[in-house]
Amino acid sequence: QVQLVESGGGSVEAGGSLTLSCVVTADTVARDVFESGSMGWFRQAPGKEREGVATIDRDGDTSYADPVKGRFTISKDIPENTLLLQMHSLKPEDSAMYYCAADSRGYYSDYSDSVIMDYEGKGTLVTVSS
Repeated sequence: QVQLVESGGGSVEAGGSLTLSCVVTADTVARDVFESGSMGWFRQAPGKEREGVATIDRDGDTSYADPVKGRFTISKDIPENTLLLQMHSLKPEDSAMYYCAADSRGYYSDYSDSVIMDYEGKGTLVTVSS
């Protein structure tokens, strides 16, 4: 079973930064998904649909939604089994619950694929005040 646990959310003022972390359980299946599959982040604001934010595929290629390009960076810390999302120049419209997602299929390479991946965590809340 693949379990994803997010952390790092919080409340910041506009222009601030946060780094979200997603720890992947260390069993063999989860490790394979983390190293060879696709992973991503999506977010959901109250009353809105899920929105893909960023994806990293098995080759390490990344994809970002237009609203976050140039401000967010997705990466893997392989020794720590952790997916990261560095967020800078945060805006009030970035406020949402952020979810980590993973899939054993490593070819998911578009940011929008993050909302259809097989596994997801319970989320971490980001609030940006103006």
